[in-house]
Amino acid sequence: MRESTLRELTLRLKNAAPTLQLEENADMARYTTLHLGGPADLMANPDDPAQIPLLIDAARALDVPVTVIGNGSNLLVRSGGIRGLVIRICRNLRGVEVNGDRIRAQAGTMMSSLSMAAADCDLGGLTFASGIPGTIGGGVYMNAGAYGGEMSQVVTLVEGYNMAGEPFRYSRPDLHFGYRFSRLMKENKIITHVTVQLPPGKREDLLAEMVDFNRRRAEKQPLTFFSAGSTFKRPVGGYAAALIDAAGLKGYAVGGAQVSEKHAGFVVNRGGATFDDVLRLMDHIRSEVLRTSGVELEPEVKIIRG
Repeated sequence: MRESTLRELTLRLKNAAPTLQLEENADMARYTTLHLGGPADLMANPDDPAQIPLLIDAARALDVPVTVIGNGSNLLVRSGGIRGLVIRICRNLRGVEVNGDRIRAQAGTMMSSLSMAAADCDLGGLTFASGIPGTIGGGVYMNAGAYGGEMSQVVTLVEGYNMAGEPFRYSRPDLHFGYRFSRLMKENKIITHVTVQLPPGKREDLLAEMVDFNRRRAEKQPLTFFSAGSTFKRPVGGYAAALIDAAGLKGYAVGGAQVSEKHAGFVVNRGGATFDDVLRLMDHIRSEVLRTSGVELEPEVKIIRG
């Protein structure tokens, strides 16, 4: 983004929304769980959903591209960073409202927080989400799941804005959920609220199940290294980790990026990894798995090339 455009956009946003948190040259390594990526020209952290149309209108008026992120737990950002405006729907937009067996959460609420809020109200159906390091908005966007549960099982309504700043409301059938998929992935919409409907449960039982899931995660996953979670989607009839292991790639490294020695389904940043390191490693994994098993792996991480 040209310096003059950046100054004008920043000025317009400050005038339109004085409480809006803005950061120029935001280091994306601070905002992704892989801890890599170059600077974003301008990052906005809205603290009110009503600020989102203002962000979109200001960016459109100056022909500035817009990228939307959540907690950055599923992102691979290029070393050159992200041009234009990044809208981060995360900690500034969090909170839950409980109404019987329904919870309406702001999209920046962490999945783990929503899981705990549900358990505190004796509501089940979300224990699988207790260890997922993403926001509820991101979880719905990609239909996140674990241990037999996924967001499609509990979501009843998603609200937000399209990239013209117009509001939308999608009920569960509208979302066209699939494995690690919703229609939102194709439509580039901004989620502000998610409503879930949950079955009854007992708090102590739900907490015990969450503890068990998190123990199993700690035993099997490389939680002591930076990663973006599962690097590849589960192929039909198999598991990416098993195919990668069978190709002899566990522990294989390119620069600072490595196939986890603990769980082959994870590419980890073992220190100093770059975008190119991770991308080259992912390409090598896909090539070797295709050669050895005939299966073409599909990335689960979202790659932002700028």
